[in-house]
This record gives sequence, C-alpha cells and structure tokens, in this order.
Amino acid sequence: MKRPRESAELFILAAITFAVACSGPGKYVWVDDYADSGQVETPYVIVPGDILQVRVFNQDQLSTRARVRSDGKITLPLLNDVTAIGLTPVDLGKQLSDRLRDFIKDPLVTVSVEESGPPNIYVIGEVVKPGAYPLDRASGVLSALVNAGGLTQDASTDRIFVLRQARSGVRIRFTYEALVRLAGRAPAFRLRPGDIVVVE
Repeated sequence: MKRPRESAELFILAAITFAVACSGPGKYVWVDDYADSGQVETPYVIVPGDILQVRVFNQDQLSTRARVRSDGKITLPLLNDVTAIGLTPVDLGKQLSDRLRDFIKDPLVTVSVEESGPPNIYVIGEVVKPGAYPLDRASGVLSALVNAGGLTQDASTDRIFVLRQARSGVRIRFTYEALVRLAGRAPAFRLRPGDIVVVE
C-alpha cells in the first residue's frame, strides 16, 4: 500500500506529464507576453479532494457519490477506477457516457461537484521542498517558491515555468530577477488551482 506522500508524488508526476503533453516540448510564452487578464471565467476543473455526484439517468444502481483520490481517480460501478482530475464535470460526464455504452443503451450521465477539495498548486524541480501547497487568493510565483524553501544551487534562474492545465495547455516562463525586482508582469501574475511551478 502506497503511503500518502508517495501517492501525492505520483499525482504530481502525472499532472506534469499531462501539462507538458498539452504544451509540447520546448514551447512557452514569456509572462510579459501572456494574454490573460486573470479575470476570464474558466470552467471548473476537478481536483483531488472534490466530492462528485455521478448520476446515470434511469440507472440508480450506477449512480454514486465519490471523492477524488490523491491519485486523481474515482471508483465507479462497472467502470472501476476512472481518472477525473483535469476534466470539467461536463467533460467527465461525456467520457463516462461513452464508456458506459458497452454496458447500457444510450446512457446519459451528469456529474456535479458536491463539495470542492482544497485548492492546491504544485512546486517541483530545483527547489528545496518540492510538493503540493495550498493556494492563497493572492498567491504569486515568488510566494510559491518561498513556500517550497527557495531555489537550489543547481536552479536555472531564468528557466522558471508555470504549467497551466487548460485545454490548450500553456507554459509561462519567468525569470527570478523579474520576480524579486518587481519587473514587468511577473510580480502581478496570480496562480490558479492546479498550476504547476517548475524550476529547471
């Protein structure tokens, strides 16, 4: 049986793989060129700790309530373990409908978030204490680095990235100098739940 820390590390690794796959190797945008005001409403994305209500129309025995585990999955009747993190409730409902077609005719699945898990961000790479950290409303990249114990001696101070898990996938690049000297847009950039800060 995996210990909670090992499960969290596996989740972080899976999240990084997802974000990198979305953005493609080597592609990034500098924070000063990133076209996002931070005010745009985006669909809610499922995170570990969320409690989901999964309803299958006219199939009460398949409807259930499930908590998203630290590995990002939920367990459902017939389908067993299903990955939920990184998806919106609507997208998860469509995916479940597709998978249930093997068992029932024309399934209609709705997914709703009954209770939200605590919002987290992840800091990995060349930092002293990599891991998951609670997201404060005012959290920026510098505060995330401070929470993670700062940069290691091997860190590249001009290769700090935020991997944003949106459908388009994006890597946003920062320099440490811009963060500490309050230069450009870097200090005002706000992290969102599920963001991954990577120091290379």
